[in-house]
Amino acid sequence: MNRRRQKKLTARLVTAAMCGEHTDVEALLHAGADPNTADLEGMTPLYAASVHGATDVVRTLLEAGAAPDTESAGVGAEGTPLCAAACWGHTGTVRELLAHGADAGLREDGGTGLTPLEWALRGPHPETAEALRGAAGARVTS
Repeated sequence: MNRRRQKKLTARLVTAAMCGEHTDVEALLHAGADPNTADLEGMTPLYAASVHGATDVVRTLLEAGAAPDTESAGVGAEGTPLCAAACWGHTGTVRELLAHGADAGLREDGGTGLTPLEWALRGPHPETAEALRGAAGARVTS
């Protein structure tokens, strides 16, 4: 697949993931979109789905091979998918990410930011925090 087509597919996949358009995400993955490629701003499809709590899309992306701990780097979209979901209290999405191997102890911002549990507690999102407390590596350090 040429680079131009891949860029278009990636942009469409990030947008579909952000909007929770499960059918579109499946079609784009089938067409060859890479679930690990960030858009031009640096946002990954998994981060886009996670920050909006689109659990079914998150599951589909993870099953298609999306790496659960890849950080996004776009303005307003920095961090890991698990931190994004925890920050907004998307408990189902947090559970799905954890079930697919997301690291509950991983700090965002290249290891200098908050952990997912710290984000959930700041929310405050007690149900999400409880889901994270049961995960290996979840911690509060700040």
